[in-house]
Formats: sequence, structure tokens, C-alpha cells
Amino acid sequence: MAKTNMVEREKRRAKTVQKYAAKRAELKEIIRSPKSSPEAKAEAQAKLQAQPRDASASRLRMRCAITGRSRGVYRKFGLARVKVREVANRGEIPGLGKASW
Repeated sequence: MAKTNMVEREKRRAKTVQKYAAKRAELKEIIRSPKSSPEAKAEAQAKLQAQPRDASASRLRMRCAITGRSRGVYRKFGLARVKVREVANRGEIPGLGKASW
């Protein structure tokens, strides 16, 4: 099991990302747009920099839904490799089984 505070930190980050997502997208569009004036771009960049660090989606980390492990997590299942193996061996993931040839 991962430390509880690490899991809670990720949950907090996810909420922050969701809270600022629309505003970030709006500011980034202003920055990217060739029609924007240099002053508008500079202002948008300053506003983007003023947002909290955790508002960026790139700071999120995939974690196992069962254990909270941060490494070796399969996006398709939302589980760490260890738990994917355990759950698959119990037959709880439809269509996934242990390979044998």
C-alpha cells in the first residue's frame, strides 16, 4: 500500500486540475492563437504562471485503484501490474487470462 498522504495528495491535485481546466485551456488558446496581440499573449502567460502549480494536468500521476501504487500502472485497467496479475488469475477481468502455449 502506498502512503495515505500520497494518495490524498493525488486526489487533491486531480480536483485542482479539474477546477482550473477551463481557464487554462482559454489562456493557452490565447497564447497559441496567431491573431492575439503580443500584449494579450504576455498577459495570458502571466495569468497562466500565476495559477497554482498543481493546476497543470502533467503533474497528475496514475495510481493503482486498489493499492495506490504509482509505478507499473496499466491505464486500461487502472491497476498496478501486481494487482492486474492477481485479479486476472481470479478471473475477475473478462477476456484476460494467463498465457500458456
